[in-house]
Amino acid sequence: MRLVAVDPAAHALGLAPGLSLADARVRVPDLAVVDADPAADARLLARLADACDRYTPMVALDPPDGLTLDVTGSTHVFGGEAGVLTDLEAQSARWGVSVRGAFADTPEAAQALARHAQLPVADEVAAIRALPILGLRLGDETVTALRRAGLRSIGDLADRPAAPLAARFGEAATAALARLLGRADSRLTPRRPPPALRLDRRFAEPIARTGDALAALGDLAREAAVTMEERGMGGRRFAARLFRSDGATRDLAVETSRPTRDPALVLRLLRDRIDSLADPIDPGFGFDLIRLTVPVLEPLAPAQLALDGGEMRDGELVALIDRLGTRMGRGRFRRLVPRDTHIPEQAVLALPAVEARAPAPWEKPAPGEPPLRPLHLFDPPQPIEVTAEVPDGPPRRFRWRRTAHTIVRYEGPERIAVEWWRRDDNAGLTRDYYRIEDTSGRRFWVFRHGLYREKDDPRWYLHGLFA
Repeated sequence: MRLVAVDPAAHALGLAPGLSLADARVRVPDLAVVDADPAADARLLARLADACDRYTPMVALDPPDGLTLDVTGSTHVFGGEAGVLTDLEAQSARWGVSVRGAFADTPEAAQALARHAQLPVADEVAAIRALPILGLRLGDETVTALRRAGLRSIGDLADRPAAPLAARFGEAATAALARLLGRADSRLTPRRPPPALRLDRRFAEPIARTGDALAALGDLAREAAVTMEERGMGGRRFAARLFRSDGATRDLAVETSRPTRDPALVLRLLRDRIDSLADPIDPGFGFDLIRLTVPVLEPLAPAQLALDGGEMRDGELVALIDRLGTRMGRGRFRRLVPRDTHIPEQAVLALPAVEARAPAPWEKPAPGEPPLRPLHLFDPPQPIEVTAEVPDGPPRRFRWRRTAHTIVRYEGPERIAVEWWRRDDNAGLTRDYYRIEDTSGRRFWVFRHGLYREKDDPRWYLHGLFA
């Protein structure tokens, strides 16, 4: 058993990560230890990443103990890079976390400086060249080989041609060196993709009332509406993040069934979301930053109202569905949309109303013709007992739910085979569908599951009822 991490007091006593627990207890007999918990460390790092989202949305995890932030274009809000680091250190003190931070032109260089350099760094180039080769984060064997060759710093490697280094120590070493020095493309992969639209509202003094937070969100929604109108776009998902002064964050998200840029609608949905929360929002010592984002923008053209107000009524129905979905759950209200398949039970999808795509046209029967599909389908189809004159012929009588029905009219068969790209998956047998009418005028949709050359004794099923 070895030490994974030590606190400042243990470090002052000469203990360090990697030391065996037995040796550590010899040096410090009354040493207090707890089991390492990598999962808890990962959760803490994720919470810290959420808190650092106040500086930039470009936050990447660097496990097990690092975060990388791309603050390009956002340092002016804090008075420059030094202001960002000062504010981050102040926030970290509230969180009970110690921080080592450094700025560099590449993510790898910033990570290496933060871990191995003497901070603060006055000359970035000189500091990078003075870094130990541990800053490349290579394997132990490669580090040992480099040291045996007399290469102990980044500067020692930077002064030598890449081809001999790659031949002797591997391409991974030269690739890591190129990324650290900015000679190769090194991009930051953010933990969350940046939204299409983001607006922030910072407060000199934290606000501690939920009503004030909603008022700030209303102002941000109006600013977002102006921007979206200029672009001719609208949003279907609006996400709010409230940053507490102690580093905790709270997320709220609402969705709409159609693109919108109505700030009143967005604010009303956010209020409904807050009212439906089982755990009320706790402002703690107050929110010092509130952010509203629109993850994805979709085209939204101005709507032309009909003379009878039809478009207005349709919009009111959509708004009602959005409000009910926000209060009761996004999956409680669904919209039927057609699907491009000839398998009857798969031809319709029931999607949450906020996820439904743009309305697609439904197939309509020819004028004067009866509908090809019933309004009601059984799931699963109901087994029935059928009497037919010939094996592959239409049904003449059938029994369903202990009731016998005599058929006076029929249409068919309509043969529906398995989709050709699934024939090798045992997806099912061929179906012969019939539209039938009994002596009482009731109409049914039945099918024989399988042809006689596919199955010795095909079964019959009732799949739907016509109105």
